[in-house]
Amino acid sequence: MDRSSPWIVRFSSLVPEQAAVLDLACGSGRHARLFVERAARVTCVDRDVTGVADLAGRAELITADLETGRPDAWPLAGRRFDAVVVTRYLFRPLFPRLLDCVAPGGLLLYETFAVGQERFGRPSNPDFLLRPGELLELVRGRMTVIAYEAGIEQRAAGPNVVQRICARLGEEPSPLNQSVP
Repeated sequence: MDRSSPWIVRFSSLVPEQAAVLDLACGSGRHARLFVERAARVTCVDRDVTGVADLAGRAELITADLETGRPDAWPLAGRRFDAVVVTRYLFRPLFPRLLDCVAPGGLLLYETFAVGQERFGRPSNPDFLLRPGELLELVRGRMTVIAYEAGIEQRAAGPNVVQRICARLGEEPSPLNQSVP
């Protein structure tokens, strides 16, 4: 089974018990499971939720193809979450809707592949690779950056080029809290 991302685990303690957590493009639910175990109210969204079927009754499961371009493809209109978790997924047209899902005081925990990954394997399509500083630009002026990382991650399966961010909605941005802790 795929283990939770150390980045998500690192900042999961900032998410209070009973918080509403969205795991977008949840896949096998490695992060949904982490937050279910911490008594969060988890919503899992993916085009195929069979990987989290065992969480039915403990998490809300929503099947949705988010990349159709149809107005009704976004199943979370008007909903807010105390934490929005996205890993290993990038579909830029969803960025505005994703940010709208973060409740005041809530967190965005995002981690995915970045430009440079194509040297090491998949994904190699630029549509699926964050540009330098793209996550920082995404939240600039809207959220306070708690932590940000970008670079090469050494893993047993080989290196990956990634960007990661933990940002909170509703705190006054400051140059002091823009650095990585």
